[in-house]
Amino acid sequence: MKLARVRLTSVSGKLSLVALAIIASPFAAADDSGWYAGANAGQSRATIDDVRITSGLLNSGFTSTSITDDDRSTGYKIYGGYQFNRNFALEGGYFDLGKFGFNPTTVPAGTLSGSIKLRGLNLDLVGSLPITQRLSAFGRLGVNYAEARDSFTGTGAVNVLDPNPSKRDTNLKVGLGLQYELTQSLAMRAELERYRINDAVGNKGDIDLVSVGLVYRFGTKTPTPAPRALAPEPVAVAPAPQPVLVTPPPPPPAPPAPPVPTKVTFSADSLFDFDKSSIKPAGQQSLNKFATELRGTDFDVITVTGHTDRIGSHAYNLKLSTRRAEAVSTYLVESAGIASEKIAAKGVDGSDPVTKPGDCKGTKATKALIACLQPDRRVEIEVSGTR
Repeated sequence: MKLARVRLTSVSGKLSLVALAIIASPFAAADDSGWYAGANAGQSRATIDDVRITSGLLNSGFTSTSITDDDRSTGYKIYGGYQFNRNFALEGGYFDLGKFGFNPTTVPAGTLSGSIKLRGLNLDLVGSLPITQRLSAFGRLGVNYAEARDSFTGTGAVNVLDPNPSKRDTNLKVGLGLQYELTQSLAMRAELERYRINDAVGNKGDIDLVSVGLVYRFGTKTPTPAPRALAPEPVAVAPAPQPVLVTPPPPPPAPPAPPVPTKVTFSADSLFDFDKSSIKPAGQQSLNKFATELRGTDFDVITVTGHTDRIGSHAYNLKLSTRRAEAVSTYLVESAGIASEKIAAKGVDGSDPVTKPGDCKGTKATKALIACLQPDRRVEIEVSGTR
């Protein structure tokens, strides 16, 4: 007796289209290339085709009185890949989707037990879409080469002709997820994947895997603070064979100069795209130059203040100016080695403009008004310390 055991819902067109849209996203790529590896674990789920099982038993002269299904299992995967840039990667790995089964009771008296184990290899193209400095969404589209191992046993009047069929086949695989960077080397993933599977008895369906895991990137460099010059060790000098001369004590050292605040202003248009808070590559170069010039300064605190123009609502501008200030602060800490406890960020919307009243007329966000208010969109970095 051959019975189809698993019918899993067909591949979702919406899931495939969303994954493809993320992979084809035209966002600019950053220099984030390199190898990585990771592992995920979570719950896998299938839909057992009870109607088809009942029909198969009926065609063989049996009536099903009850069916119990085991449609959930634990799945995992291990994988590695190469990140070509911030937006694209190629990823391959091994997966085990677990074991599923069913147990109908029949008349004439008997039982039929069926189960399937699914595991295999996959190769995916992964496209990422940055949301914030650390959080990004990603979609995947690829193929899986899966082995399905079925097992059927019967009791009483039920006799199974082929107890252990198996099948290996190549099918489609899609997925969506979120990734959050804990450090430059370590990130956490949460994702939903759908594997197209051949179940070894003539049916094709899908297994869904919801999982979380960790990803480790190889070859990343951890920012280190600028080295400080070490004072030379004292050298003992043997006294000359002559009378000891008493010299007056040296004058006391001059008191240190009081902290001198230094303010540097960056045009927001040089750091960010209009109405955005992600730092552009050109803006990163400007911040790197500022951090280099800051080395050797014994500063007490750095204050980063974000300003917007007067276009838009107060609440929106306050959030945008705060996000920009926090983006600059985070970059200086992670990429320039500035201690996080010595830096603070805040936003003040458009309440402190550089332009004077009457310089820029109008309230509608026209190109002319946006260009006129360009000086108001800025990020100010104030350093309090001494040379």
